[in-house]
Amino acid sequence: MIVSMQAISALVFLLSSPVFAKDDHEHEDYRLPNMFKSKNNHGEDATYSTTGFIDLKNPFFKNLGTNGRSCASCHAPTQGWTITPSGVQKLFDKTQGLDPLFRLVDGANSPLADVSTVETRREAYSMLLNKGNIRVGIGIPADAEFELIEADDPYGYANETELSLFRRPMPTTNLKFLSAVMWDGRETTQMPGSSDCIYNTATCFSPVSFDLSTQANHATLGHAEALQDLTSEERHAIVAFELGLFTAQINDNKAGNLTAEKGLGSPEELTKQRYYFGINDTLVGDYKTRKPFNPVVMSLYNSWNDIKPNKSPNSTKNARAAIARGQALFNTKPILISGVKGINDDLNIAILPGTCTTCHNTPNSGNHSTPMPLDIGVADESRRTPDMPLYTLKNKTTNEVIKTTDPGRALITGKWKDIGRFKGPILRSVASRPPYFHDGSAANLNEVVEFYNTRFNIGLTESEKDDLIAFLAAL
Repeated sequence: MIVSMQAISALVFLLSSPVFAKDDHEHEDYRLPNMFKSKNNHGEDATYSTTGFIDLKNPFFKNLGTNGRSCASCHAPTQGWTITPSGVQKLFDKTQGLDPLFRLVDGANSPLADVSTVETRREAYSMLLNKGNIRVGIGIPADAEFELIEADDPYGYANETELSLFRRPMPTTNLKFLSAVMWDGRETTQMPGSSDCIYNTATCFSPVSFDLSTQANHATLGHAEALQDLTSEERHAIVAFELGLFTAQINDNKAGNLTAEKGLGSPEELTKQRYYFGINDTLVGDYKTRKPFNPVVMSLYNSWNDIKPNKSPNSTKNARAAIARGQALFNTKPILISGVKGINDDLNIAILPGTCTTCHNTPNSGNHSTPMPLDIGVADESRRTPDMPLYTLKNKTTNEVIKTTDPGRALITGKWKDIGRFKGPILRSVASRPPYFHDGSAANLNEVVEFYNTRFNIGLTESEKDDLIAFLAAL
């Protein structure tokens, strides 16, 4: 059974509509088949659910607030379970910017923006249209170690009680591998006595399912402007639905079928991937097996290592060989990690020899297997673009000043050292959800690779960049 993206969108729209009447459709089968595919710039992804199908009558797809939105408004099945600028632009054009996605509460650059005409709406929702960014409003904690000196907000709204933070919605698939919830970890809670503890410490975390339940409720109250909490049944249903979803690239424009020749590029294979809190931890080794950290994290395309390239520049075999080479680079290319808050300062090591897998240490997933927010410089003043606010923060004790487009984790903890720190994402199906980083500042995978190459002076050759991009696109 083949279901088009248009059909999916229509079904999701119908089920989230405030005029949807259950009795009118009680005999319809509102479900998507497993392995339904969606196109992206590099090929196609596929989504698999452990329940056997994608249930479009789950509360995830229902309007549970007051503004017409559902979870699927910002986590669209055909856009990598998040939203992309191309998808947002099509929706804007189709609805003249009146779809529930376009709401002042967080879809606009400012909640005070003029949205009275199509032209003013296009301007008001420019960050959503151009980068797929949602505006998150968070103030500086009263007990913070820093204060706001200046808010240079191009939209004239941000202040110390509500900074405007423009961030990408995180995908609601592959959450089996999640170790922290939200870019700044604000939904990641500590739970004394939990089994998910940082090795040999008393710092223990709630099960991810607990945090996802809280996140679903907060999202409904905030993004959907609900007037009451979700019921326990609704929370459970949403979390169970999300945890059952697995998405991966299944076809590549150049390499073809990513399961051919024993390749493991499939969401079905991803369901079998072992994971637990602290698996293959970089610092102390695997929490359960006590084996030392293994930097060879990715093994999806080991069977392609021996493919011999041929003379045809556009051959499938050459493309598969490139993916295999990119996987090897991801696992083994030396990176001298320096100036990263959360690594170099916490470990008191000026330069830490590593690879991509030093941070992306979860086998065949790419996530970090424990909560580890890092500042790699994405929110630095030097990367500020005219569409982003710039905040000048001063340390109350030392008078040191930092300028940043997003203080990140620091707005949750109030700690000076946490300014600019964010969690890393799960990398599977990454081709489906451009642009990249928390702020959408990298338009494509090429820009992601170039950022790291420049930031850490890796010295990648042009062919190595191409191979690394080919591998990332095949995840």
